[in-house]
Amino acid sequence: MGCACKNKRDQWEVINGAGKVLFTSGSESTAKAVARRYPGSEVVPKVKDGTKKSAASS
Repeated sequence: MGCACKNKRDQWEVINGAGKVLFTSGSESTAKAVARRYPGSEVVPKVKDGTKKSAASS
């Protein structure tokens, strides 16, 4: 059985310029490392209801 804290942890998404999710991680530092491999991508926190929070609005 999985950890009960899973839903309480923040998740991070690597988004390319077209808005496509390239990678999702529970670690911001891992997401940033992956984002460096994709020029023009950005790391944003994943919002729990399924929508994405843009870096500009935070």
